[in-house]
Amino acid sequence: MSGLSKRTFLSTPLLAAAGLGAARVAQAQGCAPGAPAPYAPPPLASGPFTPAVDSLRQPAIPAWYRDAKLGIWSHWGPQAVPSRGDWYARFMYVPGHPHYEHHLKTYGHPSEVGYKDIIKRWKAERFEPEALMDRYVAAGAKYFVSMGVHHDNFDLWASRHHRWNATQVGPMRDVVGDWARAARRRGLRFGVSEHLGASHNWWWTSHQCDQFWPKLGVDYDGAKPENADLYHAPHDTPFLNRGGDWYTTNPKFHEIWYRRIVDLIDSHQPDLLYSDGGIPFGAVGRAVVAHLYNTSVRRHGQMQAVYNHKALGSGDFIREVGAQDVERGVLDGINPLPWQTDTSNGDWFHSEHDHYKTPAQVLTMLCDIVSKNGNMLLNVVQRADGTLTPESDHLMTEMAAWMKVNAEAIHGTRPWKIHGEGPTEATSGAFQENTAYTPQDIRFTTRGDVLYALTLGEPRGTVKIASLRQGSAHDPRPVRRVELLGAGPLPFRQSGQALEVDVPERLPSRHVSALRIARA
Repeated sequence: MSGLSKRTFLSTPLLAAAGLGAARVAQAQGCAPGAPAPYAPPPLASGPFTPAVDSLRQPAIPAWYRDAKLGIWSHWGPQAVPSRGDWYARFMYVPGHPHYEHHLKTYGHPSEVGYKDIIKRWKAERFEPEALMDRYVAAGAKYFVSMGVHHDNFDLWASRHHRWNATQVGPMRDVVGDWARAARRRGLRFGVSEHLGASHNWWWTSHQCDQFWPKLGVDYDGAKPENADLYHAPHDTPFLNRGGDWYTTNPKFHEIWYRRIVDLIDSHQPDLLYSDGGIPFGAVGRAVVAHLYNTSVRRHGQMQAVYNHKALGSGDFIREVGAQDVERGVLDGINPLPWQTDTSNGDWFHSEHDHYKTPAQVLTMLCDIVSKNGNMLLNVVQRADGTLTPESDHLMTEMAAWMKVNAEAIHGTRPWKIHGEGPTEATSGAFQENTAYTPQDIRFTTRGDVLYALTLGEPRGTVKIASLRQGSAHDPRPVRRVELLGAGPLPFRQSGQALEVDVPERLPSRHVSALRIARA
């Protein structure tokens, strides 16, 4: 994916271990002589926003995004074809990696059968966006995000600037457009994700060759000039020299990125744009954000767009520009600015040997995020043909049943004075999502003067909430009514130690229970 920072960079020792000889390593680490002039984007569409940092700090996060709390993401594309998981396109060119071994045995040597040929195998023949969107709406999604382009440099819309796109190769359909129509028909806000910024350096492996017989020195298909528009031209500023920076300094690629992402925005008018990293390429990236915002103002009469980027990896992070995205992790406590977790119920691309999150894990994580002023953007794993895996199908069924009872404790809520209590706290930061919550872990949300207490597990007997004891500093008003969503009023007692609520033996929903609490 996503996952820019979770991968091990291919350092010189690793390259040697992968079979790349000294000449190839030196070639990869060399920089072309001369420094081309930086790319200057064309004039922006008229509007109040410019690429200046202070200009982009102006917008408040739109209310629709703050109210939504849950988005569904289709992190889907040709890399689902081999059913081996994330970053297949990159690692199929790294001898010794399982993706390379699978490719060699299943499809052939990457000098003869490369990723371009995997793209041609992606037919999405059972892809039904309308039916899937019904599932996502029932599961509680209020916005939907389509993959626009992954690091593999393959556009999923009718790209005006790139022949490697889903209307000309593979599915032969505008995947982004199909998703957009299905989402908007159901009243969902629509977004797109772009992972193109890292593509130039990410694709470096495709330009190499084996360092052993029988293919010693035979270039992979990425090194062939006729394939340069997919795998990029030879890499003159490889990240190996620059501390693991995924964003190239090559101004020609900055121009390619700018034109294609502006085309994506203009073609589908997204309400949300996600960049997989920091803002790419300085002023060039900020110009795209300004274009997104100005386009939104023209459509709605006011700024209604959201930009997601990360305080992690390459590029610039400017906290007040859009909503911070945390990959597979959470922030600590209640953040004053809205933010987002992006995660998946399994691997980012379908893997036959995957380990999936349970519905309980997804729902408890959602409640923790919402209590901290965040949103969850959840990828729901699809097979290459467009259908949901059995695990994804089960998750959507369980989430739909839960939301039918408990949605009012999630959608349209705001944080309370504290996010929660209990023995378990998630470690803050990216790639920290294996927290095992208990029914004694409580998370709070509010809607007006109503307080919701969500148990991060299925409670039994009596729920004790210390933060709502008599005379609590958080709110000294006495509790006058407690209801279990889906079941009605419950008996309770408020003492100097805790609010104690007796819950029924038969709960109205699985995984998490929500108490609606009214104070005097």
